[in-house]
Amino acid sequence: MSIAPHPPEHSGSPAAAPATGVGFARDLASWGARRALVHAGRVVSYADLARLVDDRAARLGPVRRLVLLEMASDVDSVATYLAALAGGHPVVVVDAARPDVVAATRAAYDPDVVARGDVLDEQRDGTAHDLHPELAALLSTSGSTGSPRLVRLSAENLQANAESIAAYLPLRGDDLAALSLSLHYCYGLSVLHTHLLRGAGVLLGDASVVDPCFWAAAREHGATSLAGVPHTFELLDRVGLDTVAPDSLRYLTQAGGAMAPDRVRSYAELGQRRGFDLFVMYGQTEATARMAYLPPDLAGTRPGAIGVPVPGGRFDLAEVPGAPEGTGELVYEGPNVMLGYAEHPDDLARGREVTRLRTGDLARRGDDGLWEVVGRLSRTAKVLGLRIDLDRVERALVADGVRALVAGTPPTDGATEQLVVAVEPRATGGSARLVARVRRLVTALTGLPAAAVQVHPVPQLPRLANGKPDHRGVAALAAPAPERATTAATGVRDVLGEVLGRPVGDDDTFAGLGGDSLTYVETSVRLEEALGHLPADWHLRTVAELEAGTTTRTRRGRGVETNVVLRAVAIVAVVGTHADLFTLLGGAHLLLALAGFNLARFALGDVTRRERVQRLLTAAARVVVPAVLWIGGTALLLGAYPWQTALLVNGFLGPPGWTEPAWHHWFVEALVLLVLGVAALVAVPVLDRTERRWPFWFPVALTLLALLTRYELVPLPDGDVIHRAPVVAWLLTLGWAVARARTTGHRLVVSALAVLTVPGFFADDARSAAVIVGLLLLTWSRQVRLPGLLARLAATLAGASLYIYLTHWQVYPHLEDDLPALATLLSLVVGVAVWRAVTTTERRLRR
Repeated sequence: MSIAPHPPEHSGSPAAAPATGVGFARDLASWGARRALVHAGRVVSYADLARLVDDRAARLGPVRRLVLLEMASDVDSVATYLAALAGGHPVVVVDAARPDVVAATRAAYDPDVVARGDVLDEQRDGTAHDLHPELAALLSTSGSTGSPRLVRLSAENLQANAESIAAYLPLRGDDLAALSLSLHYCYGLSVLHTHLLRGAGVLLGDASVVDPCFWAAAREHGATSLAGVPHTFELLDRVGLDTVAPDSLRYLTQAGGAMAPDRVRSYAELGQRRGFDLFVMYGQTEATARMAYLPPDLAGTRPGAIGVPVPGGRFDLAEVPGAPEGTGELVYEGPNVMLGYAEHPDDLARGREVTRLRTGDLARRGDDGLWEVVGRLSRTAKVLGLRIDLDRVERALVADGVRALVAGTPPTDGATEQLVVAVEPRATGGSARLVARVRRLVTALTGLPAAAVQVHPVPQLPRLANGKPDHRGVAALAAPAPERATTAATGVRDVLGEVLGRPVGDDDTFAGLGGDSLTYVETSVRLEEALGHLPADWHLRTVAELEAGTTTRTRRGRGVETNVVLRAVAIVAVVGTHADLFTLLGGAHLLLALAGFNLARFALGDVTRRERVQRLLTAAARVVVPAVLWIGGTALLLGAYPWQTALLVNGFLGPPGWTEPAWHHWFVEALVLLVLGVAALVAVPVLDRTERRWPFWFPVALTLLALLTRYELVPLPDGDVIHRAPVVAWLLTLGWAVARARTTGHRLVVSALAVLTVPGFFADDARSAAVIVGLLLLTWSRQVRLPGLLARLAATLAGASLYIYLTHWQVYPHLEDDLPALATLLSLVVGVAVWRAVTTTERRLRR
């Protein structure tokens, strides 16, 4: 990318007139009760959004400050973004899912406010920066390799480009865009901007277009448009847009890189049959978003063209020596051209430095007036919609001691462009290890999934006759499509496929594939082994995102989630106490809190209400089936249990006081009943919406309500109290609240609830202390590091905890009097063996 220079305007200063803000962000209230945003079943009107924005703007204050926003696809992130735009606060938009990029940007620009959702972390009262009056937003170019260089956009840029896009798209006030694009990306933001400009709605969420819940929400809310990059349309090929698209769909938009003409033509023809239009668009972050579009009636006959300039813009060609006649560098002019780049906080005071944007693309104008891009001038590649600086990747590899050359492959036969890396293996270490290492480095640097990076060991790096790197020779190493399909399998995909017994794609997540608390332990430990690091929200990240975040382990030991360690400790405490090896009570009650923690993470995710209920019922079934089979089997064969215990109704129909063996499985019974209770709650639309609106305070309120039975304010039948589901429900909801605690204030609230409510519940101070300590550890420390062997042992015991609990009653009594240590060890071993047998059988049946 090169830019035509423009004399710098006078720098901004603290005394400069404050920016007036961006029009579409200021005028939200004018659209009244119209639908603005839809997220996780919650519909936010323009009036509601305006109130959220006004509140957030008041918190930002009247003094213009530099805001760094960790952008996610949710209502709070959008409200904070719009508050910054409306109040004239320059906002740096970064991906909330990339903590490395967040940290690098924060270090480079020293923001005055760091925002994540509705949390504003103020670094200072005023500003440390000289902010130009026109500066409104700073965005990374569509692909980031960790460079601090940002695009400086003005309020005029944002407003003008939104108006020009809305002028050629058939936008209506009742439209709803189903957004699968990230909002830190200029394309995703442009969809938001244009719809807000016209008083239309946007359906937010993290689901991919291959996720059934994406289309369920699109159908439920009547989505009328879908925006995608070329990779999005490849995914649509897999799911079959013709079969999943709602009848309300009126048009598609495509940008973010050139899409193969055959695919353009195919979707244009599908649109003719189904009644929707396809708008192919061309743009760059440096032009705010869009520079050209192809009218939909030409998509079938001119699928290789970028079309005509957007309203208010114009194209020209700059001469390129040696280029064919009629071909030159495409140059764009219009009100949406950026102010310039920023690489340092001092650049934030600079005004307009660009009027003519040299795109770096070789182009020509056809006889019919349509513009076509025929090549690139610079060393960049666009892969899956991300623009990658190939030279920067090369330099990073060399700096890491790898002799390598990097090239990009253009789309052929509809295949997505990929990165191709040629490497010279060292004398020692082996090619396979080097290939894996280079792929990890490149994916971490670029944010690309591993499947988009080909690494080829070569005896010598290809060179031209003059000794310069032969990048065309590197590109020629690219494997053909069938071979790519064979080599695309990754460690992440293999682990998920093996544990869950299902086919896995780049856009699948552990939670979306049906993972739950019974399978996540083994999955998390194996992924940590494969990746070297596992983020706290790994279960919600796609395979591609997990691959992109791959890092090498630099610390000793292995990171294990705290709740995994606590599950292992709790089940050992249960078995060891029962076998008289030691006395450490409270393990089963702590397991209930951990169950609530995991229900919130896996079953109560950002999916439809029906999907939530289905996941909860599935979770209950995965406990009920083995429990009834085991308890019922031992009852029939050994006469061990009454029928009330075998059917998990002992708490209601069994003896009122603790009677062995009738009450042995109180924990399993309570767990199942409480999970079914949560399913009944979220099945009620108003309660489901309330939980989504207040994800932390909803389980806190449930905990306070459940304390009525814990403190016997609601009369219950006499007998054993601390083992009945209605009385222990507050522990499960408290664990749920811990999972939703996102701020220090939230953690203090759940900590206070634990410290204040657990004492007195048991007639044993040590038991109370054990439960409190477990809850506090779960609240304040999400991960601990353990030696590799101990980490694996903890994961195994945690994963097998249900089966250990079920089976240990039939093992330890035979040895507890004389050999309590052996009784404990054998109980654990038998439970693990049964768990392994069940999971292996289950995976085979799934396959």
